[in-house]
Amino acid sequence: MNRLAIFDCDGTLVDSGHTIYRALSIAFADNELKLPPPEVSRRVIGLSLTEAMAALMPEASPERHVAVAEDYKRAFWGLRAAGEVEEPLFDGVLDVLDRLEDDGWLLAVATGKSDRGLKHCLESHDIHARFVSLQTADRHPSKPHPSMVSQAIADAGASPATSVVIGDTSFDMAMAVNAGARGIGAGWGYHDADELVAAGAVAVAERPLDLLSLLEEHANA
Repeated sequence: MNRLAIFDCDGTLVDSGHTIYRALSIAFADNELKLPPPEVSRRVIGLSLTEAMAALMPEASPERHVAVAEDYKRAFWGLRAAGEVEEPLFDGVLDVLDRLEDDGWLLAVATGKSDRGLKHCLESHDIHARFVSLQTADRHPSKPHPSMVSQAIADAGASPATSVVIGDTSFDMAMAVNAGARGIGAGWGYHDADELVAAGAVAVAERPLDLLSLLEEHANA
């Protein structure tokens, strides 16, 4: 059975928090809303956009959540058009992908990004073709629903027992648990390590290269 490593994108593969907050700031300003500080706003990264807006604006209506999510998309792509989107790969990520592929792992992504956003992000780093399955919020319920992981597993010809989700949020770890897979936390991302463990992570990597030994330890545990 194939071994599959399913990566989150924002906060795991790439450090996009600064750009996400800039786009949020624009969208909230356009709607005359007060944006929570970065340490609060970053906690919703990983959720699908409408769910993220609901978390940031719990008092607002569902229609308002959708409207502000659309304004966020326009703000983000406006930054993209201006060449102001910053989504650098975390140090060590490329080495991890290389080593996993060399060792026979298949790679996938499960993200709250849109298809368009994920494609642009991965292509900008020339890693789009390395993933056998790309699952986004366009076609699935928001994390922690297991749909994205289950589809990635099916695409890869893997099984939950041979699949590991790598992500930086409690949503990623709960998604892994809900899909019957294991979750390894990305401790360099946007949620604290103790939150990742509480949500079901079997381990937390302090840096990307630490994933290599942890995956070997927990893949077939």
